[in-house]
Amino acid sequence: MRILVVEDDALLARGLTGVLIRTGHAVDHVEAGTQADKALRAGSYDLVVLDIGLPDIDGFEVLRRLRSRRAATNVLVLTARDAVEDRVHGLDLGADDYLTKPFSVTEFEARVRALLRRTTLPSGAVSMGRLTIDLEAKRIRINGAPSDLTVREWALLELFMTRPGRVLSKEQIVQHLAEYDTQLTLNAIEVYVSRLRAKIEAAGVRIRTVRGFGYLWEAADA
Repeated sequence: MRILVVEDDALLARGLTGVLIRTGHAVDHVEAGTQADKALRAGSYDLVVLDIGLPDIDGFEVLRRLRSRRAATNVLVLTARDAVEDRVHGLDLGADDYLTKPFSVTEFEARVRALLRRTTLPSGAVSMGRLTIDLEAKRIRINGAPSDLTVREWALLELFMTRPGRVLSKEQIVQHLAEYDTQLTLNAIEVYVSRLRAKIEAAGVRIRTVRGFGYLWEAADA
């Protein structure tokens, strides 16, 4: 999944970004409200982790602008403000969840998982042909035998699962898998797709190349 972290505290931002990257997400970080607004207009994200107290425009204004564009992106608001009025205001503007600082890493991870499950992935294990995908444990089984995926391969697998029946171009895959400061080439995408394809074909699921357009995830016996 692709996540935008909007946080001006460098230490906290580094910690949150590290947690999300370790769990397989592509993460971008900005530290000001105008930067966040620009990033959200230019790119597509599955989740925004949004601090309220930001330089220039605050997180409430970033959220208001996002929802005014009818964007359905999940938003987890982070704030040091614990007044009920502030929480209500954030939720009224369209926040999906609210986390008050300080908070534990385990709670943050749980809130992120819950939000990403809400509109993207089902919970528990999913079976496709002879492929079983355990979304909680981030493991797959092929014909009952466990198979390991790298972080990039798992992120690619999730991307295909959240866009069933859609052809994904290499450029779209780059946008969802790469962070701002990471160079991810179209050739690298071909490599990741090839490796994932090789691991799941025996399970009756394949990633079909649609020439000139991209890749399509489908059951081989469909």
